[in-house]
Amino acid sequence: MINLNNEEVRLKNEINLLKGESQEEIISKGNELNERLHKRWLMITGEGLVFMSLLVAGIFQVRETFKKEEELSLHQKNFLLSITHELKSPIASAKLQLQTLLKHELNRDKQKEIIASAIKDTERLNNLVENILTAAKIENNVYSIQKENCNFSEYIADIVNNSIKSFHHKQEIKVHIEPNIELPVDKMSFSSIVVNLLENAIKYSPENSTIQIDLKKQDGHVLLSIKDEGIGIPEEAKKMIFQKFYRMGNEETRKTKGTGLGLFIVNYLVKQHNGTIMVKDNKPKGSIFEVEFVS
Repeated sequence: MINLNNEEVRLKNEINLLKGESQEEIISKGNELNERLHKRWLMITGEGLVFMSLLVAGIFQVRETFKKEEELSLHQKNFLLSITHELKSPIASAKLQLQTLLKHELNRDKQKEIIASAIKDTERLNNLVENILTAAKIENNVYSIQKENCNFSEYIADIVNNSIKSFHHKQEIKVHIEPNIELPVDKMSFSSIVVNLLENAIKYSPENSTIQIDLKKQDGHVLLSIKDEGIGIPEEAKKMIFQKFYRMGNEETRKTKGTGLGLFIVNYLVKQHNGTIMVKDNKPKGSIFEVEFVS
């Protein structure tokens, strides 16, 4: 702007010096002044538009950064609230059951029932701790897998059967596994995929509903799907459910407890096995989680 003013003053002075010169020279200098001023204004306008564009983009970027930080902070708060309950609940339950065994003379059948219940609580606690440790390893890039060829059908059947026995579920679980499917997997980690998906289906499904587990080969791919008749997942949440700590709703009002780590771990492990995971609507209600691998 200063340069523009200086240019304008200089040209006006030149025009003033032309007094007494021919009208053509004065008109020529005047036109030159107008042209230079026009170019200067165009340049300043262009620079101003670029500056405003950068300013708006910067403000938008800062706003998005703050928004993401705020969301992460909320998710972490929810995680701390939920993890407190999730850790204390099985510990308190197992402690109560052991105290019952210690204080009372019970018959053998009742003892077995209480011991079995305590074992389920410790398994629940163990799964929770494993999820926390796995998420920490993923976050620090120290998690690794070692794949080996196996009878994938038998492997999945064993995981599902053991999971069904350990979960306190009130749904009907149907299983259809195509036999003799071969797939290289890391047996130590892959079970977390099935356990977390099945636990989610049980957690968010009403009593007496049906959960369907299918494993089959389709078009040269191995497809594992878990269908439930639960509350479903809103369209806007489907892209966020695999983020760490993300859970729908607010932890202080949510009835169903969890840590927000399960699907984060599932998504990571599926990718490590060169697979993809998708979530779809199960008509008329519920969700379908489909995990696909190249065989």
